[in-house]
Amino acid sequence: MSGNDEFVYDEATGEWVSAADLAARNAAASVVEVRDSVGNVLADGDSVTLIKDLKVKGAGQTLKRGTVIRSIRLTGDDQEIDCRHESIKGLVLRAEFVKKL
Repeated sequence: MSGNDEFVYDEATGEWVSAADLAARNAAASVVEVRDSVGNVLADGDSVTLIKDLKVKGAGQTLKRGTVIRSIRLTGDDQEIDCRHESIKGLVLRAEFVKKL
């Protein structure tokens, strides 16, 4: 530690810690872990497959079980993923209905 480190009180632990350590700890805690239907951790850019037929509201169509969705994006919610399908734009799926490839 250098002589000019700033210390802040961390209410969660009841300790005085350096501001840099607290910022790093809070950044790690704010990362949302999204898991698919079998518990695999999903990340941006992953490919997934549907585990059941899903009716898409507003599109008047059903995505069939086994449909592959490529290049997903995490939304920040622990159960929603943003994805694109060739016939549906702006598709948001719940992680419980997909399985990582």
